[in-house]
Amino acid sequence: MTISSYSKEAASSARGAARDAAPWVERLARLGYGAKGIVYLVIGLLAAKAAFGSGGRKIDQYGAIRSILDQPFGRIMLGIVATGLIGYALWRFVSAATDADRHGGDAKGIAFRLGDAWSGLVYGALGVQAMRLLTGTASGGRGATQDHWTARVMQMPMGRWLVGLAGAGVIAYGIYQLYLAVAGDVREHLDLSSLSADTNKVAVGLGRFGIGARAVIFGVVGWFFIRAALQYDPRQASDISDALRILEQSSGAALLGGVAIGLMAYGLFQLVKARYRRIRVG
Repeated sequence: MTISSYSKEAASSARGAARDAAPWVERLARLGYGAKGIVYLVIGLLAAKAAFGSGGRKIDQYGAIRSILDQPFGRIMLGIVATGLIGYALWRFVSAATDADRHGGDAKGIAFRLGDAWSGLVYGALGVQAMRLLTGTASGGRGATQDHWTARVMQMPMGRWLVGLAGAGVIAYGIYQLYLAVAGDVREHLDLSSLSADTNKVAVGLGRFGIGARAVIFGVVGWFFIRAALQYDPRQASDISDALRILEQSSGAALLGGVAIGLMAYGLFQLVKARYRRIRVG
């Protein structure tokens, strides 16, 4: 059998495996979008409480999953969210590997697929952390872990440049998200044909407002990484919680409250995706 034949046989087997797994991947993906939506709704609620002077818990994804655990039936809820986050991570990996969203094979398409893979890593780690909370084996907060990894990267050759480039990449992604919120097609990959015109507008509005709020957060977090590189101090590489704190300190509770509402809108938009997202596998 020639190399070409082996290649065709392997491709055929991969397509067959993808078709067989498609129903499960789709279910996990939809559960994942729902779980992601719940996490952002909780983050937005925590940020809103901080804006109006009744905060107390760290306002980030890890603080959100801890808040879920504290609710009535919290262990059941967190178990569902953890499963969903891991399912979402699986979907992002499948999307990156198979180009399920038809990004293409050019530089732009590859960049989007790498972004899918990175999203899978981030939400997969969050899902594992949620599972560890359920089993009582969770470690400390994310901030220490982020400082640790930033410090390790800085010790590498050209490490400061790598951290700075990472910050620039986060800012660039934030700018892209801002463009998407203002002028992009937030309905891409969604099938909203069954919704009324008014409901369609509400869904699109939630998407634009929510994506815009996240764009602001990405911009601030990216600047934190650049600042860490410039000052050669990994402790300067901060997260969502610190970004929201900086927004409040620089512009007051009004801006923080607006971003908080935007994050809740983003969470609701993820729930829309859980129902209406086109998910192609295979």
